[in-house]
Amino acid sequence: MPRKEDRKLAWLAALRLKHPPKRVYVCSFHFIDKKPTELHPDPELYLGYDRPPPKKRRKLTRTTLSVTASSDTNNTESVPDSTVLRSVELDQASISTQPPEPHLHSVHTQWEDPSQQDHQYCNRSCRKDVQDKMTQCDEVAYFILQNDAGALLYTGIALETFNTLVSTLEGYDNNEFTMPVRDQVLMTLMKLKSNRVIGDLSRQFHISQSMASKIISHWLDKLEEVLRPLIPWLPKETIQATMPEAFKKNFPNATCIIDCSETLLQKPRNLGSRGESYSHYYSHNTVKYLVAVAPCGLIMFVSAAYGGRCSDKFITMDSGILTYLKPGDEVMADRGFTIKDLLFERKVRLVIPAFTKKRRQLTEEQVTYTRRIANVRIHVERAIRRLKVYKILSQIVISSSNEKKCFSQIYNN
Repeated sequence: MPRKEDRKLAWLAALRLKHPPKRVYVCSFHFIDKKPTELHPDPELYLGYDRPPPKKRRKLTRTTLSVTASSDTNNTESVPDSTVLRSVELDQASISTQPPEPHLHSVHTQWEDPSQQDHQYCNRSCRKDVQDKMTQCDEVAYFILQNDAGALLYTGIALETFNTLVSTLEGYDNNEFTMPVRDQVLMTLMKLKSNRVIGDLSRQFHISQSMASKIISHWLDKLEEVLRPLIPWLPKETIQATMPEAFKKNFPNATCIIDCSETLLQKPRNLGSRGESYSHYYSHNTVKYLVAVAPCGLIMFVSAAYGGRCSDKFITMDSGILTYLKPGDEVMADRGFTIKDLLFERKVRLVIPAFTKKRRQLTEEQVTYTRRIANVRIHVERAIRRLKVYKILSQIVISSSNEKKCFSQIYNN
């Protein structure tokens, strides 16, 4: 409800609210431009009172046939009683035997060919099926994906990118679900972007909760299969050609920046999973994953999901990132990555901030060196921040029996 008095009165008049509540919310479907604008600031559509009243049914007029018999009462001639009775009997007989005068009515008749009734019935069922599918599409995809702003809000990607993704995934449809592939992919991305509950999505797409859960699980597998090859490990020449000036000056041999990020997880019921996923850093159950970013800011590697109890060294050793490193490379990391021995075996140099160890403070050279590392490590933090734009990675997620598999699929998408 607008705060200005004139606009507020206009809204109340349009909504016909004599005694409005304290807070009034109006759906976007009641506005011509889907929101209040300068050209159409007030709600005008589907307000309920612009529908014409139903027409009253006319009563059917019935015609009745009345038969009257008239007798000449002004006749003053004396006639015998027997003659009078005989004449009355004859008059009644003539009246009863004469047919009534016909009444003409105009009647309109409509004839239908019986051979076409079956075809019309089939067409009617087909039209209803098509109309239901068009209604689903109009209520969701049409109103949400009208421009890049709506696509970025609900899916996190541009409209053209979304259309390209849908056309790529159409070949992975198993025809198990009645929804169009476009709506299925849209619902999956809406779950990842906004972390909406399954019940909310099922109501918006007019399906059951179990069907919505099956659709999301199905397309998570397909998204990982399609999008995982799109995470490239750049060759050394490309890294050098796209390296920013800050790296060229201080760390010219840097290959990647690595860091671990965690997503909060609801406390599992299983005691083993609860202990495996407990993170002492967050004092909470978490899921942990490793991210490697090129100096130019491109994400080159995303590991599988691990329990929050796993150390950075174990994830680095088990994730498979060491197979991409070559002799002469430099890996930049935080102090928690005690992986110098693992990299030394591959003749790879580890760049980490300096430790105080048993000293009270760092030397001037160590402070300068640490600041230089901090200035360029911001790239990996920004990359992780881009990942956590999807709220399923930044909010507390409900745990399940296969949460690790689901998170691995989400990270690789």
